[in-house]
Amino acid sequence: MENKTFYITTPIYYPSDKLHIGHTYCTVATDAMARYKRLTGYDVMFLTGTDEHGQKIEDKAKEAGVTPKEFVDRIVEGNRGILDLWKLMNISNDRFIRTTDEYHVKAIQRIFRRMYDKGDIYKGTYKGKYCKPCESFWTESQLVDGKCPDCGREVQDAEEEAYFFRASKYAQRVCDLLTGTDFLQPASRVNEMVNNFIQCEGGLQDLCVSRTSFTWGIPVDFDDKHVVYVWLDALFNYMTALGLENDAHHDLDKYWPADVHFVGKEIVRFHAIYWPAFLMSLDLPLPKHVYGHGWLVMDGGKMSKSKGNVVDPYILAERFGVDALRFFLLRTFPFGSDGNFSNELLINTINVDLANDLGNLVSRSTAMVEKYFGGTLPKTGVAESVDDELLTMAKALRGKYEAQMEKYQFQSALEEIFKVIARANKYIDETAPWVLAKDESRRDRLATLLFNLLETVRICTVLLTPFIPESCDKIFEQIGATACERTWESAEVFGVLHDGVSVRKGDAIFPRIDAAAELKELEALEGAAKNVGTPAVELEPYATESVDFDTFCKSDFRAVKVKSCEAVKKSEKLLRFTLDDGSGTDRQILSGIHKFYEPEQLVGKTLLAIINLPPRKMMGLESCGMLISAVHKESGEEKLHLVMLDDAIPAGAKMC
Repeated sequence: MENKTFYITTPIYYPSDKLHIGHTYCTVATDAMARYKRLTGYDVMFLTGTDEHGQKIEDKAKEAGVTPKEFVDRIVEGNRGILDLWKLMNISNDRFIRTTDEYHVKAIQRIFRRMYDKGDIYKGTYKGKYCKPCESFWTESQLVDGKCPDCGREVQDAEEEAYFFRASKYAQRVCDLLTGTDFLQPASRVNEMVNNFIQCEGGLQDLCVSRTSFTWGIPVDFDDKHVVYVWLDALFNYMTALGLENDAHHDLDKYWPADVHFVGKEIVRFHAIYWPAFLMSLDLPLPKHVYGHGWLVMDGGKMSKSKGNVVDPYILAERFGVDALRFFLLRTFPFGSDGNFSNELLINTINVDLANDLGNLVSRSTAMVEKYFGGTLPKTGVAESVDDELLTMAKALRGKYEAQMEKYQFQSALEEIFKVIARANKYIDETAPWVLAKDESRRDRLATLLFNLLETVRICTVLLTPFIPESCDKIFEQIGATACERTWESAEVFGVLHDGVSVRKGDAIFPRIDAAAELKELEALEGAAKNVGTPAVELEPYATESVDFDTFCKSDFRAVKVKSCEAVKKSEKLLRFTLDDGSGTDRQILSGIHKFYEPEQLVGKTLLAIINLPPRKMMGLESCGMLISAVHKESGEEKLHLVMLDDAIPAGAKMC
């Protein structure tokens, strides 16, 4: 039988800065859907990537004193960059596209020319309002209180020669698509798109698709004064990544049209109106669905770097575990609506759902099998009426879960699972296995109820796999489930665990968190992140490589806090430090001191560093500075001691 295919995408993220928890929310949701579809037997293509052109990138690179390509490379490929974040979050994307990839650049030039040759792109003059952060053009009537209606920031007057796409030509077809099909989901998004952009005063306006006021973009190959507007460039990534107008990939016929694009609600306009219009221009099939999810907000406002209210997913994942963070994001917030993020809510969700309910059920069930049967259950079969409700709920669970997953209602799918988990915990109290264990004649009955618990855990764990994959593997190991007992098909059947199943009780998978202590720690950790609005630490100009006294006096000595430290692979000497230097951006320094210190000895220490030395490469890694140490000989053997400062000295404090 031919494989069923499923093509799902995230938006491609704009690497003007490090990504925050809102971006992580969308990518984790997409990953969960991709894993679910793989579990059910689909051949999945899961695409994510980065949208790397535009005026904002060009301006930020200029401020940083680097080329735009160097700037985006740091954000995408650098330490704790986008690729590192998706690896940390266990994202299972099959492909990653960057709009600076050569194959994509060439494909966009061909696509632009095809639309121009058809007469759907024409040259004119743009005059109006422009939002640089959103890379969006607006008419005066579309502004809200004179500001960008998407992000609420200031707009600027713009007038320049530009090419335009005849969006007005496709307005009625797009309107029919939105109002006559389920193309745009959830349905609440449809009226906003139709009323505000298609049937508003003046109708759907033709779209500016080139710029001349900056150069960081894909050149229009027949008019080199122009670069392609980022949204036309970005939207076609969903097809160039499969092979449209290029030979880098050959999956277009297999996976297109996309089954669903997951996007934040602020970019629904581009995906629901202009993206189908572009495809109509080229007579290409339309994606099946666009799903506009809500925002994670703090105190009622969207998270934004410029507002300084973003949450760093690295901090949360490293403190609470990747699976706990993944679970929280999809358990807590309805996917189509906004959700109010707080650390208190995160910790409470982990403690209640993962530690108390799921963790407790796994721990109690395996502990009782170990205690009463030495870890291996005998053949069972003594049923009683008290079993009926739990077994009925467990048998019906897969169908209820599937119905919610197919609607992208992750929180509802998880709710169905946790109803069964709650029922299983109640079942333990109802059946009181510890009482049965005292009666030798009831051992068969005791074995049966423990088997029911393990089977319930097994079915729930199969269905939790898309959400918390690493933790589910640990649970399967603890309850002794074999590979064939972890499948989608097996989740529909109660009684799959093999006779003589053996448990392997391990550590608590989700330890309970001391909420008060953690909130205090998080407040301290995130305090630095909220210093976005405060002036950055001013560094002295780079020192030269000479070592005369005048040059030494120019060295910029600062207190630095060790956030992490690890040995460099294939090096006996080098340690790689990630440091807080007070600037708000992590600093990496490599030091050849592994002979004298183990990495774990140094995490959390306050050290002294020179931070205005020119960067240098060591073992292929960039080192930006030097840690200060004292070296002496003792009994003919060299000794080294890092200069350690009082922890009360803040990161970035200048040493005189």
